[in-house]
Amino acid sequence: MGCCLLSSGCHRDPEKSLLPDGIQLQTGDIVFRRGGGVTSHAVLLADGDGVYSHVGIVVDSAGVKMIVHAVPGEPDFEGDSDRVKADVPEVFFRKSRASQGAVLRHRDTLLAAKAAAVAMQLYRRNTPFDHQYDDSDTTRMYCTELVTFAFSRAGEPLSGIRHHGLRFLDLDTECVLPSDILHCRDLRPLIQF
Repeated sequence: MGCCLLSSGCHRDPEKSLLPDGIQLQTGDIVFRRGGGVTSHAVLLADGDGVYSHVGIVVDSAGVKMIVHAVPGEPDFEGDSDRVKADVPEVFFRKSRASQGAVLRHRDTLLAAKAAAVAMQLYRRNTPFDHQYDDSDTTRMYCTELVTFAFSRAGEPLSGIRHHGLRFLDLDTECVLPSDILHCRDLRPLIQF
């Protein structure tokens, strides 16, 4: 019986969230996660300095904190397209989607709130995911593009953001990687988990 208790204690519930209890997310916070899927591994491989493979921004949706993020391969229903989504933090950080996470806060909370409003507009217009990772086409978004675009449109771009050349398979583009946002000097870390 002791073995059963030990082994069941080690079972990892994929629906359980990594987000620690008591975290007070604020509108405009930038959240990171490290996923375990093929796309996550490709991002981590491309991002030699990377710990995280995905990023989103916290918004307020009628008093409920949500995370707006552009993501492939996470349909909400059968036939759902890859697009900008809004998930509650517990879903964004589900163990089936994340093995690590972090929350960073912008030094200017008013600007961050404006950026969150821009992100919410991108969600509401049902913006498709950008599989070409092309920053020049704002009709489609990938995760880091969504965050950098939101701050630029809010009035002040994130400082020191670099673009990296991605060249593999049929992709040949310049894009922002999660570590570029993670190391932005405008942001301060709140928690890593």
